[in-house]
Amino acid sequence: MAPTRNARMIFNSMPVGYPVPGKTTVYDTAEMIDIEKVPLNGGFVLKTLVLSVDPYLRLRMRGPDAKSSGNGMRQPFKLGESLASHGVGVVVRSENAKVKVGSHAYGLIAHQEYSVFKDLESQGLIMIENKEKLPWSVYVGVAGMSEISCGMGDTGQTAYYGWKEYSKAKNGEVAFVTAGGGSVGSLVIQLAKLDGLKVIASAGSAEKVAFMKNIGADVAFNYKTTDTAQVLEREGPIDVYWDNVGGQTLDTALEKANVGARFINLMQVVAKRITIQGFPFDDLQDKYQKEFYATIPEKLKSGKIKHKEEVTEGLDKVGEVILRVQKGENKAKAVVKVADE
Repeated sequence: MAPTRNARMIFNSMPVGYPVPGKTTVYDTAEMIDIEKVPLNGGFVLKTLVLSVDPYLRLRMRGPDAKSSGNGMRQPFKLGESLASHGVGVVVRSENAKVKVGSHAYGLIAHQEYSVFKDLESQGLIMIENKEKLPWSVYVGVAGMSEISCGMGDTGQTAYYGWKEYSKAKNGEVAFVTAGGGSVGSLVIQLAKLDGLKVIASAGSAEKVAFMKNIGADVAFNYKTTDTAQVLEREGPIDVYWDNVGGQTLDTALEKANVGARFINLMQVVAKRITIQGFPFDDLQDKYQKEFYATIPEKLKSGKIKHKEEVTEGLDKVGEVILRVQKGENKAKAVVKVADE
């Protein structure tokens, strides 16, 4: 096989304000790869299929001297090298007994058409079976891992792990979910309904309010046009609060909380014996990951859980999608489809 193009989206310059497509991020087609001859040293070649585009990418567009810690999702991008985010790819060549050609891997993937990986473990990749034959885009959204481990997440496992571990939900209780039109909030709404709770949900547009009603929220409202305190006074008190926004809404929720309420957020408080609980994603991954993949894809296939996504075709569009996400112009979970299998 002759060498093939290995196009990539590179980090070209540090932005001031919004990242500018063609300046901050540049689509480069000069690189080539010989899939049959590239040295693998026991590794494998992954063809990128889909990539997640999330707000945290902007935070990685900083200088090499910026303070950082932890895994690769916290590290600044290197100038002249490919961006990276969670994605799904198909294995096209392998020297690794655990990784078969034609299988699919999920994890942190460079924004380029092909990548060579040493192994699964050290690269933080997992194999995805997709028995339900769902679109691969789903696995970087509602059925995907979260960026919560770096404090910037918005995908399915964030919702599932946090809800299962900390909601202590009881049938007949009342849950209040903010940013309920987003990928995390919308799944929390549906998990709460599956557990038999009454759900109050807020978002910032009529379109998102309609979506929240469609997925089962008992009370859905636009916080920009409706007084949150009045809604909670009428529909509460709150037993479980999923806080995606903080600020005045959190203060209002505290006022309208039931005794013994559970708030899933960032800290612990004592007032009304309320627990406000943040959660490190990594601490819950081993406990819930198998359960998540055994539960959520099947419910997506059956229609018991609904989702929205905004899929853009083409690796060359990554810069534009990043900008839309930063400006809040995307209407659903942003995904870039790089290639078909």
